[in-house]
Amino acid sequence: MTLAAATNEHLASVSNTLIYSSMAVYTLAFFAYIAEWLFGSRSKVARTAAALTADGARTAAGPAVAVRKGGGTAVLERPKVVVRSASGARDVPDGPGAHGGDEQGDLYGRIAISLTVLAFLVELAGVIARAASVERAPWGNMYEFNITISTVAVGVYLVLLALKKNVRWLGLFLITTVLLDLGLAVTVLYTASDQLVPALHSYWLYIHVSTAIFCGAVFYVGAVATILYLFKDSYENKLQTGGKPGAFARSVLERLPASASLDKFAYRINAAVFPLWTFTIIAGAIWAGDAWGRYWNWDPKETWSFITWIAYACYLHARATAGWKGRKAAYLALIAFGCWLFNYYGVNIFVTGKHSYAGV
Repeated sequence: MTLAAATNEHLASVSNTLIYSSMAVYTLAFFAYIAEWLFGSRSKVARTAAALTADGARTAAGPAVAVRKGGGTAVLERPKVVVRSASGARDVPDGPGAHGGDEQGDLYGRIAISLTVLAFLVELAGVIARAASVERAPWGNMYEFNITISTVAVGVYLVLLALKKNVRWLGLFLITTVLLDLGLAVTVLYTASDQLVPALHSYWLYIHVSTAIFCGAVFYVGAVATILYLFKDSYENKLQTGGKPGAFARSVLERLPASASLDKFAYRINAAVFPLWTFTIIAGAIWAGDAWGRYWNWDPKETWSFITWIAYACYLHARATAGWKGRKAAYLALIAFGCWLFNYYGVNIFVTGKHSYAGV
């Protein structure tokens, strides 16, 4: 074995160790996020007390009561719970966040963020070590794609936090799926370090695949926000119609941003990254022209990338159409993300095409 080969093998081993280490730290962060939600839960006594104050006017327990005296009789009036307002106005105030406004919950939340930053740095080091071991961009197979896209997804989350965006509620859901993604990568999708086939030796690898990874990470964040929007919207509708959500629903959903805020966040995320997804497809077509002599071959990967583009275009168009805002548009967003997931997992694993040479 040559010195270069031995060095590359050592770097591959270091990369594997770092990826496993990041999973361990992500696991600690996961438990810290769980603690944030648990210790941030507002007790029944606290909710009842809040309901009797002006500050608790829009809690799940209901607004404050008003006493009206007439003819010597005191009548308790409870104002209507308003969860829908005029067009262009926010429906309800955003919830306090996963910590529930509790000091101890907030402490666990800050610990979770610190662990997430540490895990992100360790995982990033693992991705860089993998790149050094193969002497190329670490995007040659699904294992490398998985560890990279999870790193980018966490990076997007941390950047939003650094920009003071109200997204800490996303932490538990993000880290849960990152752990699942990494677990799948190191068990089912793992591929030993190897060189790429000649067709992939192009600067377009850095342009096309890097943008695809970034788009996938951002689409994921938008999909999580969309799912939570659907739950929160149902919760607000139930309150509006006089229903009584269960204790678990109140404990979780009352701490999330309002449905209007979640809907707006998901829309902005998807709308912001859609032009980059368009560029990703165009860059892939140019690369195909260089590698295969044709810009478009209706390869399964190309076809599903285009289907994904159409699905997100329909979602954005629906959002701009008055009759398709809200839940209908949200369903379209989830269908579009489902197309992206199938393009990523389903096409790569179950469908044979020109992109199959990269292996899993």
